[in-house]
Amino acid sequence: MFQSIAQLCGGIGLFLIGMTLMTDNLKNIAGDTLRQWLTKFTSTPFKAMLSGMGLTLLVQSSTATIVTTIGFVSAGALNFAQAIGVVIGANIGTTSTGWIVALLGVKFSLAMFALPLIGLGAIMRLLLKGKAALFGFVIAGFGLLFFGIDILQTAMSDFSQNIDLSFLGYRNLWSKLLLVLIGIILAVILQSSSATVTATLAAVATGTIDLSQAMYLVIGQNVGAVSITVLSVIGASVEVKRTVAVNVIFNIVSAIAAFFVLVPLFIWGYQYTWMGSLDAVIVLAAFHTAFSVFGALLMMPNLTKIECHIVKVLPDTSPSVLKYLSDASLEHSTTALQAAERVIYITLFNIFSIFNHAIRDDLLPNHLKLRQIDDVIQHLNTFLEKIIVPEKQFDKLRYLTLLRVTVYLRVLRSDLETIKNIRLIRTQPIMYQLALDYSNILENHIHDINTFGSRENISDLRTELSHLKKWTSVHRVETRNHLQEYAVKQQLSAAKNLELLSCQRWIERVIAHTYKFSNVLFESLTEIYQSEDPTVIEVLYHDKL
Repeated sequence: MFQSIAQLCGGIGLFLIGMTLMTDNLKNIAGDTLRQWLTKFTSTPFKAMLSGMGLTLLVQSSTATIVTTIGFVSAGALNFAQAIGVVIGANIGTTSTGWIVALLGVKFSLAMFALPLIGLGAIMRLLLKGKAALFGFVIAGFGLLFFGIDILQTAMSDFSQNIDLSFLGYRNLWSKLLLVLIGIILAVILQSSSATVTATLAAVATGTIDLSQAMYLVIGQNVGAVSITVLSVIGASVEVKRTVAVNVIFNIVSAIAAFFVLVPLFIWGYQYTWMGSLDAVIVLAAFHTAFSVFGALLMMPNLTKIECHIVKVLPDTSPSVLKYLSDASLEHSTTALQAAERVIYITLFNIFSIFNHAIRDDLLPNHLKLRQIDDVIQHLNTFLEKIIVPEKQFDKLRYLTLLRVTVYLRVLRSDLETIKNIRLIRTQPIMYQLALDYSNILENHIHDINTFGSRENISDLRTELSHLKKWTSVHRVETRNHLQEYAVKQQLSAAKNLELLSCQRWIERVIAHTYKFSNVLFESLTEIYQSEDPTVIEVLYHDKL
């Protein structure tokens, strides 16, 4: 008995390790495919669902697809409506693992082929580089997965001979609910619906449990599988919580429908129709797929209503940009960079808006507004430190750009400390005209956060700021003399005169800092544009913001 338990644990462990190796390295090989699919092919609910199915088939993990989607929602690259379809599609796509196991893993003994695959994958990982080395891990993971299934079958065969599980009946409601509960517990413990469904398929194949018991276990396993995504909402934005809520609702609705409709239908079909000629393992795989498809048929026509209800239950009460800097965004470096970019550009836009309102409308920011900007910058610095430096040159350049731009974000924030100088500047026509010229440049080139990603726009901004900066340098002495003459005529004190000169230095410093910022951003964007396909740039710097 102890040997059977040890084999059961080992088989599940090997399956999980194999699945992890396959999933993680397929994601790395796919590169930006996840991002491009999710940002380009989610314009309608149906397309979003197909994207979720396709990505899950690609990486063989609904959890990977859903967590990735959560990251993109957190970064602002996807909205809640798009995420709903992706989540539903991911739940359908994950049933492909059951079909692979049913058609191959439990139908044939693949242990003799699994070991050579593991060896081949390990050799490829050691001798090759780049994506070929990653593919070696995929092959090794595939071998481990089927080697684990073979051990699971052996363990289940021993269990079927030594343990009678007939007490887990399904004739009354409480017995059925007990089976569902066991499935939930197994999925929560293993944190993988694929692993629990595979173990169930192996148990059916060896006769440890019958088909009816297995279907109720699968219902519970699908419900329990949402636990890993529920954990990801801790400290996350409202959009992320809404996305996870959709996953929970989908699985619960699908479970209720399967419990009362699908299970009786499949049992009847297996007992009285042609379905009875099929292997029970194939029928269980079909039930697993039907579980998710039936849930999709129930939810897809009602997406708008579901979205409205979730928004009401989980309203967004915090307008802070900090919602983008959640740990969910750190799952992928591309997503993390996207989130940090968005926050930086929003904060820069807010700072320049403060300058504009102060110059044009004599509206100065209150202490709370400045403190909020400080909080964002502090969280942003922490977030940037958590980002793992990307290996891809394109993403590495984006990361360096963020670090450089963040320096001037802090510099421009420090200029806001003495923004009250604007009120004295407004009393001096020569200085006020300079401030208005600066404000006009900002208004012409900084309309929204999208403008920071346009190299052409930043180039024009840099050119105009350069001209203004040169003008201030040429006329600096003239402006200073004019201010001193004014002080003499008005018989101002020396302290007041120094204050006027300080205002002159302040507005010139703001112009210089803004020019340096635009210059750094332009140089960085030029490097990025030269390193990547322009169509990719278009997606990154226009569609996403």
